Amino acid sequence: MSQSSALYPLDHKSTVYIAGHRGMVGGAIWRELSNRGFTNLIGATSQELDLRNREAVFGFFQDVKPDVVIDAAARVGGILANNSYPAEFLSDNLQIQVNIMDAANSVDVDRLLFLGSSCIYPKFAEQPIKEDSLLTGALEPTNDAYAIAKIAGIMQVQASRRQYGRHWISAMPTNLYGPGDNFHPDNSHVLPALIRRFHEAKLAGDSEVVMWGTGTPRREFLYVEDLARACVFLLENYDSPETINVGVGDDISIRELGEIVAATVGYTGKIEQDLSKPDGTPRKLLDISRIKALGWAPEIELEEGIRRTYQWFQAHNSELRAK
Repeated sequence: MSQSSALYPLDHKSTVYIAGHRGMVGGAIWRELSNRGFTNLIGATSQELDLRNREAVFGFFQDVKPDVVIDAAARVGGILANNSYPAEFLSDNLQIQVNIMDAANSVDVDRLLFLGSSCIYPKFAEQPIKEDSLLTGALEPTNDAYAIAKIAGIMQVQASRRQYGRHWISAMPTNLYGPGDNFHPDNSHVLPALIRRFHEAKLAGDSEVVMWGTGTPRREFLYVEDLARACVFLLENYDSPETINVGVGDDISIRELGEIVAATVGYTGKIEQDLSKPDGTPRKLLDISRIKALGWAPEIELEEGIRRTYQWFQAHNSELRAK
């Protein structure tokens, strides 16, 4: 179970490999570690290293021989992308995490953090969702392929701990957002999609914006810099085979979220709901009592996080426009 941080301190000179360091999550973790004085951070772009290529991943690990691995690499997307490409979401994510963990075992990496997703939990899990609800019910069909891949990752962490005595852990973040997010009009998650939609509607002078579904599902949103702090905290304060939730402990309806985004962006038109589109899971709120008991808590409120994210979007909009 949980161990004292004094037993497992992170050496700032350790070689830390962050898989997915160019993504929103990996980038935030890189910045957090850099700000804390870590001097040997390692990353490789997808062009430099295809994590689905097993031979290439093993060769990379033999060359780098990291002391710590943080797996923030994944094929990710919103409800439309997950529902449209389940085969790729299952296959790509299984290959990525299996290759990383097998390669890490091949060079005796003792410290690894695997990042999953709150979609691993049953669609109708009791709210707020405790870690032990894993595998107790059916998954949400629109993202079940991605969820199964992430569940397999948790199992591989547990198997490596059991077989090799590794200090590997897995953490399940709630819905994430922030600088570096994917703002694609079709394949992004709900919050960045809404930021882009309301921003473009304001510029175009549109009289209304249409949101998917009924607007009643409730979601929890964690600012990515809070997650980065949690990752470092867990590496130094947590050592257990059981996955641990990372969230904010509060949720909001999608309709309310849209209204906050509209106000942040400065859009003043009407907001309509497209009832022909799917809602997804009715509610998904994580129980974060275990990580809070260890001494961690989020710092960035939702309105502030959305404001910062919108500022980042505006600063990078020209390069995002074609994506």
